[in-house]
Amino acid sequence: MKSSHLRIAVLAAVAAMFPLVSAVAADAVVAQAAAPSAAINPKAVLSVMERVADWQLANPSKHRPDDWTQAVGYNGIMALAGISGDTRFRDAMTAMAVKNDWKLGPNHYHADDHIVGQTYVELYLQSHDPKMIAPMRAHFDDILANRRSGTLDFTVKGNQERWSWCDALYMAPPAWLRLWAVTGDPRYFDFAISEWWATSDYLYDKEEHLYYRDSTYFDKREANGKKVFWGRGNGWVMGGLVRMMEYLPANHPARARFEQQYKEMAAKILTLQQSDGLWRASLLDPDSYPMKESSGSALYTYALTYGVNQGLLDARTYGPAVRKAWSALVANVNPDGKLTHVQPIGAAPKVFDDQLTEVYGVGGFLLAGSEIYRMAVLEKAKPQVVSVSNPDKTLRGDELAEVAVKSGVSKPVVMDAATSAIVNSQVIGKNILFPVNLAAGETRRYLVLPAASLAVTPKPDVKTHARFVPERLDDFAWESDRSAHRVYGPAIIKDPKEHLISSGVDVWVKKVRYPIVDTWYKRGEYHHDVGEGLDFYDVGQSRGCGGTTILADGKLHNSSNFSKWKVLADGPLRSVFELSYADWDAGNGRKVSEVKRFSIDAGSNMTRVETRFKATGKGPLTVGVGIVQRDGEGHYTANGEQHLTSYWQPAHGDDGNIGCGVILPAGADKFDVIDKQQLTIANAEPGQPFVYYFGAGWSKSGDFADADAWDGYVYRYAQKLKLPLKVSTD
Repeated sequence: MKSSHLRIAVLAAVAAMFPLVSAVAADAVVAQAAAPSAAINPKAVLSVMERVADWQLANPSKHRPDDWTQAVGYNGIMALAGISGDTRFRDAMTAMAVKNDWKLGPNHYHADDHIVGQTYVELYLQSHDPKMIAPMRAHFDDILANRRSGTLDFTVKGNQERWSWCDALYMAPPAWLRLWAVTGDPRYFDFAISEWWATSDYLYDKEEHLYYRDSTYFDKREANGKKVFWGRGNGWVMGGLVRMMEYLPANHPARARFEQQYKEMAAKILTLQQSDGLWRASLLDPDSYPMKESSGSALYTYALTYGVNQGLLDARTYGPAVRKAWSALVANVNPDGKLTHVQPIGAAPKVFDDQLTEVYGVGGFLLAGSEIYRMAVLEKAKPQVVSVSNPDKTLRGDELAEVAVKSGVSKPVVMDAATSAIVNSQVIGKNILFPVNLAAGETRRYLVLPAASLAVTPKPDVKTHARFVPERLDDFAWESDRSAHRVYGPAIIKDPKEHLISSGVDVWVKKVRYPIVDTWYKRGEYHHDVGEGLDFYDVGQSRGCGGTTILADGKLHNSSNFSKWKVLADGPLRSVFELSYADWDAGNGRKVSEVKRFSIDAGSNMTRVETRFKATGKGPLTVGVGIVQRDGEGHYTANGEQHLTSYWQPAHGDDGNIGCGVILPAGADKFDVIDKQQLTIANAEPGQPFVYYFGAGWSKSGDFADADAWDGYVYRYAQKLKLPLKVSTD
């Protein structure tokens, strides 16, 4: 974790924070709302958000780090992390999760102890490290195996093992839905949806379009004779609806009912906003509780602004309300960043001191700010709307989408249309690349915007790297966040100690998601694992993992080391480079040379190679893509139908097992073993592109437990190549 430097920004004028009226419609059409308004300043919004978050981080709550109060704060800090140019907010959340050992709270069934999982999943989406969600999966799997089905009556012992109070709908269901979104396991989805509606059917007043806090409030009345509907309690539900819809696919049949309830509640909540822009602790009896209340008001501001941004709510009707609410919330922030007027922990309306604060109030404020910020950004620039669809019947996670940027968009960035988060991206030529996570059949939308429309441009999260390494005998090395490789250059041939002639591909295994190539070369020692991984592959003169050869007369004819190199792109999400191999004798009197273009993507263990051969003589070349065979009992798979080979090496002592895979998507159904090289064989026409993929995995990375897991990865990768993501733009 990087050290945090807390900074206190100057409070901008409240008048500079009025919301705009642009809206991003759910059908991916950007609707220009007509309600007149002064534009919000994105920098002012971000400034006050960072000030409030910095105060909270400098004045931490004394509640348990996995407590619901803290976890709501984490929700807000994660929303801020998605738009801030500073990594300190995400770093703070990662440090918290590590301290918690990625575990949920101690009360197994209680919704309040599930909410922290929302942050774990959102952090997982940044790196897809299995350890981040493993305890949560085990926890939820046990709940499913021992599912409770008792009454929701709040007076009955054990009732809180189900979601029997309205706050629970913010705490638990979004965690379950997020876990479904990153695993594809339908059990988590079904549980979240069915239990939500069980609670709703019990606590939702269909006449008032509001939720009772729990069953003990069914017959209670306020001083004015009205029903008791708690301000923050209904804020929890409105916030929960938003956090469900953020991950509930727009084209899923279950979504319509959530949108309907959301619109019903929004219409009611709008009528209950007070003249100062806030809502009171008691929604139907505000006069009995006249104090300003920030936490419930922040949740309503978050929810209503989300609706305007998504085109679910009319901007003319709701725009003035969110404009007024945000102004009022900012007025509740002290100069030092402390958010005030937060009702303390409770279950009902109450009178409280106006200087009180709580971390959950800060969470709500930051969530509201993230949607206000999105509105401000969209006022400054009309986005290019990109739709990305998963044609597959399985989850497609941690994969890159690519689209041509429309002319006139300077220094483009990508915003997730379902949230305000700025997505890690990279421009190559006229295209922009960005990571997506898509459920089976899901379509998600993204907004391409000029960087100038943002308050700041978030720093890229570097996940791939490629470079020439002259300080180590002309190596060329490259890596993704999953694996690393190197090949040898001309200097090592002349080195008296090494004197190695080889065009084989070496494997460096890693157990961390950040770049290691430069660090290991600088250290000068990478044959022992000091917590990040190591090099124990021993490529030598073999084909290693993915090296090519020409087959003639039953023999292998290998090139020498590469003679030239060129880096075409160096991350953060894709690295592309070319290596040239000078003429060599390829048998049958033919001379062959080769230029290989390598490309590796974030989230991938595989490297794409597009190679072009030049050759004397006529006719195709017989090319083999090799995997070196090790002594001992390994696991080898050759699949002609899928045009792939997969090999799980025998264990290398305590270092574990390395898996290697090769895919020839254009077709290869011939396989052979020559000189202990397992070859996937196909013909290549000189001058024409010959495309293949190769990659490696490690038993200690956390991604591949055994040979079956590695085989499954290579097979699924081959399937993905046949079913590319569908990308369209307006």
